[in-house]
Amino acid sequence: MSRTYFPVFAALLLSATLAVPAAAEHSWGDYHWARQATPFTLLVVDSVTEGAWQDALNESLSRWNGSFKLYNSVDSYADNSKTRKRCKMVQGQMRVCNAKYGQGGWLGMATINIDANGHITQGTAKMNDSYDWYFADNQKEVNHVTCQEIGHVYGLGHTSTDGSSQDSCMDYSTSTDSQWPNTHDYVQLDEIYGNTDSYDTYATASGGGGGGGGACNAPAGKGKGRPGKECNKDEAPDGVPPGAVRVHYNPGRDGNLGHADYVLADDEGGLWVFHVTLVPEDARRR
Repeated sequence: MSRTYFPVFAALLLSATLAVPAAAEHSWGDYHWARQATPFTLLVVDSVTEGAWQDALNESLSRWNGSFKLYNSVDSYADNSKTRKRCKMVQGQMRVCNAKYGQGGWLGMATINIDANGHITQGTAKMNDSYDWYFADNQKEVNHVTCQEIGHVYGLGHTSTDGSSQDSCMDYSTSTDSQWPNTHDYVQLDEIYGNTDSYDTYATASGGGGGGGGACNAPAGKGKGRPGKECNKDEAPDGVPPGAVRVHYNPGRDGNLGHADYVLADDEGGLWVFHVTLVPEDARRR
């Protein structure tokens, strides 16, 4: 790693380690999409299956559109099994997928790429059907996890991680009141996107659909995972590529969800950041 690059990486890494918010302030570091005007529309690639996941995605996007700063628009659809498993990122857009990603200990994973200025350039929200017994007949948790991973891709963190409910999908409660955004989530988005930038990182035209990419969703030359295999069994859950550094970990206990954050430098002076929602310990095996 060059000396000129290291300070940028160190600063971004520090931002990731400080991304555990208090209840009154729950941005995920300082991550946000760059835009020269507000509000802006984030294009979404719909790669979820019909039924519970599609219902959760539709309702989540509708609820998040309650923000005055950020709107969502489904730009393309691609839900065949290969595309959902790979969940390839699309520059300037958010892709939402569900698939059987393996029993690596996680229910949901939000992945963002941030540039050297800390701006989000692309993102994915993935939900893990390998724990179908956890989600089966449990639409509120399908809603909760879907809504939360999408919120992370906007740049939101958690309102709480101790299992208490703030009536928001951004908390880690399994309460039926924790399925959707609340007023404070919209206020937080207003604060995150209160100022404009000198350039845009969101796309204004279609570029979604299709498959491709690695199962680990890693940048070129970084990931070694294969479909159905764990990317780094000893160090990180499947879906997080080898070389990623864990910067935060909360295992979750007493039936509560846990979470972990990982970062990996890209080749452009930025970072790949992974937020993993962990399976409750008592639900990790059938």
